[in-house]
Amino acid sequence: MGKRSYGSGRLFPYRDTAGRESWYGSWRVGSSRVQRKLGEKRAPGSRSGLTRNQAERELRRRMENDVVVASADRHSLGEVGERYVDHLEHVMERKPSTIQDYRGYLKGHLEPFFGDSPIDKIGPPKVASYLKRKRGAGLSSKTVQNHLNFLHGLFRYAIRRKWAQINPVGHVDRPTKNRSPDRRIRFLRVGELEAVVRAVPDDVLGRIEGALYLTAAMTGLRQGELLGLRWIDVDWQAARIRVADNFTRGRLGSPKSHEARSVPMADRVARALELLFKASAYRSENDLVFCHPETGNPYDPNRLRERFYEAMRAAGMGHRVGRNGGITFHALRHTFGTQMAAKGAPLRNIQEWMGHADSKTTEIYRHFAPDPTNGAQFVERAFSAEAESERAPEFGPGTSQDGERCGDPNQPASEIPMAGTLAEDADSTR
Repeated sequence: MGKRSYGSGRLFPYRDTAGRESWYGSWRVGSSRVQRKLGEKRAPGSRSGLTRNQAERELRRRMENDVVVASADRHSLGEVGERYVDHLEHVMERKPSTIQDYRGYLKGHLEPFFGDSPIDKIGPPKVASYLKRKRGAGLSSKTVQNHLNFLHGLFRYAIRRKWAQINPVGHVDRPTKNRSPDRRIRFLRVGELEAVVRAVPDDVLGRIEGALYLTAAMTGLRQGELLGLRWIDVDWQAARIRVADNFTRGRLGSPKSHEARSVPMADRVARALELLFKASAYRSENDLVFCHPETGNPYDPNRLRERFYEAMRAAGMGHRVGRNGGITFHALRHTFGTQMAAKGAPLRNIQEWMGHADSKTTEIYRHFAPDPTNGAQFVERAFSAEAESERAPEFGPGTSQDGERCGDPNQPASEIPMAGTLAEDADSTR
């Protein structure tokens, strides 16, 4: 066989310890030599495996398409992760709370597990091991899913820069959503909300909390959106509240959906906010509506949660406090969603008011909406006394629907000739 031209690589067969032959190819990338298995070698008389010509074509394809990372360009997952997070923060301008979460995933979970392994050497089995380890450590499937979403983006970032060849996360089965044994939405009914508002103590923080709880339940704003609400966004004339800011993790930023929206403001909410405005020492356009009454600073979320639970206990609902009891401050948002659906508000409007990016999130309230099919009326009619008298008579053996006799009722069914049988066909030819 003639000498191969420069740069065309080398093709050769290799026999393993079991006697199986495979085609291998090798070629140079810079100062490094790369070697890859191309496929099984076709044995004489067989149709499986690669012929030499097929192996040559595969070698050329691999030389053109395979991304080979030179040793000097190799990076660990931690190094790539740091660059990826910086890219998301400064180029993609992700929210500070999101960046904080990503750094937690990287430093608290991914780096300790993958160590200094080069990112181009991490394959699907290693990612699957990570998933198994974290599920075994008690992390919820949603949390592990968040880790994998971040890791998928990290590998995509590395592939674009030719630091890795494949995205192993795409080859791993994701954990399914947790199936909670309790599928009910937890919220306060109107009477329970009134009891909590009445239980607000008459102290410094109590000056804002009554209006805060009422606004939360009657607008559906998230806790961070309430704490970031400014007076300029309360439009008494239009009866609307505009949602433009979100206070979370000690910072003001954009709402969760990254888009501003507005929600209806009922008269009772408008009156409560007007009274709060008149009593507040912080009434400029950019002052916070639910700021600390003495400092004007944002209301501490942890203190808000504790005070809400205290009001719940004072209202006689201590057994329902917290995640175990089912009622957190977020339950006031569910109060809005369930009440709006129960009064017939279209789910599309509820989605817009609550700032849900996906309509599937709003679908949890559909079972609280009035039944558009009037199904209860159909059930009542179907099982009423009038329905019983209107029932058609049951047909006894040997009778047709018009009551005519159709054969001997005592004759066994096996002896009754059926239409289209051979016996009938024979009679017709006589």
